[in-house]
Amino acid sequence: MSRALLVLAAAVVVSISSTGCYKAPDEPLKLEGNMLTVSNVSDDEWTHVEIWLNQNFRMITPSIPPGKRFQASLGQRFNFKRMQVKDVRLMAKLPDGKPVELTMPFYVGGLEGAFGGKR
Repeated sequence: MSRALLVLAAAVVVSISSTGCYKAPDEPLKLEGNMLTVSNVSDDEWTHVEIWLNQNFRMITPSIPPGKRFQASLGQRFNFKRMQVKDVRLMAKLPDGKPVELTMPFYVGGLEGAFGGKR
């Protein structure tokens, strides 16, 4: 009986320690404060990269290699304290010329989110 408890306890410790090692994959588009981070989580290089904020502000970079990041401060042109970011989109090209298009999801909070509000 005590051997069965030892085996069970060992299994619980192994399952807890293995879940502690899990690292969630990076989000391709992440906004933290006034810093935008674009992570190329694909196996292909992205070229001719354009990132649009609220369809009015554009950032460009020639490429983002696979597994690498591009970071940019929202900076002087985008007044982060007075403007709300409602839309972030990325457009780029793959090596074979096919387009890459990503849109950052925004989650609705409060009562609007609880009752199925859209943004």
